[in-house]
Amino acid sequence: MRCRSCGAENERTALTCMECGELLDHRLENDRTMALPPVEVEEEVGPFEAIAQREPSLVVTKGPYVGQRFDLTKSEVTLGRDPGSDIFLDDITVSRKHAQILVEGAELLIEDVGSLNGTYVNNERVERRVLAEGDELQVGKYKLVFVPAKR
Repeated sequence: MRCRSCGAENERTALTCMECGELLDHRLENDRTMALPPVEVEEEVGPFEAIAQREPSLVVTKGPYVGQRFDLTKSEVTLGRDPGSDIFLDDITVSRKHAQILVEGAELLIEDVGSLNGTYVNNERVERRVLAEGDELQVGKYKLVFVPAKR
């Protein structure tokens, strides 16, 4: 079992870390993101047409919650499997803290925050990228389309 404090590998039965003495939490042992190849999901929304809206948003087009729209109203929006994320994506292919969307001036950027399976824009793995209308984001098995605000 790996210590979350110092990273040292310990015996499975150890109660404390051999290196730093930190108490090992065995309850978290099965709470890890699994590394998987990119996932194809069978159900998908057909051609996407955005409706007029005041806020930029992400619309789920593939995976659970197809059709759900997430308005991007904050200067920093978090995406992940952590229930405290602004956009909660509940699947083992999504890291707890997977990505974030940042507002920089008039631009919105997607930034991977160290996820295991990566963040993709238009099928290209990215660390940080400006979003354009119609860009397709993939976070785990979820695909979301970016829709800018309509003025």
